[in-house]
Amino acid sequence: MKKFGLIVLGSIAAIVALANLGSLLGLAISALIVYAAMHFYLKGGSTFRKVLWVGVGIFGLLTAVANVPGFFGILAIIGLWVVVRKWNQQPVMISTSSNVSSSDPFTNFEKQWNELNK
Repeated sequence: MKKFGLIVLGSIAAIVALANLGSLLGLAISALIVYAAMHFYLKGGSTFRKVLWVGVGIFGLLTAVANVPGFFGILAIIGLWVVVRKWNQQPVMISTSSNVSSSDPFTNFEKQWNELNK
């Protein structure tokens, strides 16, 4: 029964992701436009160039708003990833910190301090 539920959820997530493929592409292009506008705004020397790149950035933001269904596609892709991980019986872990030992003395000190306080 658990496998059936995973199949149903995976199928629904795949259909939603495929249905929003165009919006995902539009969202990626508008993100690229906004990134380029910010990059050239920071490099732009004259006021005219800065105003021009602000206009391009606003255009990119408006096209991103028009591609809001792309966010549903992103959520569907994340859901499909979770279903695949569950199907393969792998733990679904999202960590923000790396477990790689660092040579930073403050990080090592905090880790040792926490071990001493246990």
